[in-house]
Amino acid sequence: MDDLILETIESYNNYLQVVPNGCLKIAERLREDQIAVALNDIKDFSEGVIWLIDAGILLSKNNVDVSLDINQIQDFLNEINTGLQIKDYNLVGDLFEYEIAEFFKAIALIKNHIEQ
Repeated sequence: MDDLILETIESYNNYLQVVPNGCLKIAERLREDQIAVALNDIKDFSEGVIWLIDAGILLSKNNVDVSLDINQIQDFLNEINTGLQIKDYNLVGDLFEYEIAEFFKAIALIKNHIEQ
């Protein structure tokens, strides 16, 4: 298997493992009225999940089994955007803590693929 694919798998798995804690941090900051910091974290989260989606598509095209529900992620991003537009930071915090963090905890990591 191509080194780029193996590196992408490693980065993908590493990112999947840190997303749930990042979601909890965002929720905590929203609840502690650290809105500016939380908004920056949400921007980073959004960029990160877009990278995950792009990486998942690339990996799938290279016959790597990826179990990432892109539609669910897009739904989350829309819900976050809606909550931020109406400045309902408690709603957005709950979304990150109870839905998004749990969603990412449940995603299976990609098993190592070794060329035979």
